[in-house]
Amino acid sequence: MLNREDIIGLLKEAAFDRNEYWVTSGAAMVLHGIRDTTRDIDLGCTSRMADKLESEGYCAEVLRDGSRKIVFSTTIEIFENWIEDRTVLLEGLPVVSIDGMILMKEKLGREKDLEDIRLIKEFGNHRGQQHSAWCVPEVSLP
Repeated sequence: MLNREDIIGLLKEAAFDRNEYWVTSGAAMVLHGIRDTTRDIDLGCTSRMADKLESEGYCAEVLRDGSRKIVFSTTIEIFENWIEDRTVLLEGLPVVSIDGMILMKEKLGREKDLEDIRLIKEFGNHRGQQHSAWCVPEVSLP
């Protein structure tokens, strides 16, 4: 399992251009403070970054919607243009917003995603804030 420090360390080591990617899913929940750990790191990326990774020899799987999934390492998977809402900077890393996470997980609709939505909303209720008030947007991506 990866904690906050593990995620930050792995992403700084990967040295991706922060204007080309964003952290999503479980890793985003960890960086937002909703969970303590996650199994892996899912990222969204621009088409330009996907093209670059593919040209560097990383295998790209074309998904049903025509976007690509790239396995960067045993812990990092990258999904082309996978984002809802906006990103915010946390620990110097671009991370999908709380509202964006909810929208993405609603679209996936899997049991584990519905449970994550419950955790996100519970976290917000404990903080006594609406989702969009949790973070100030610092980065705008496609």
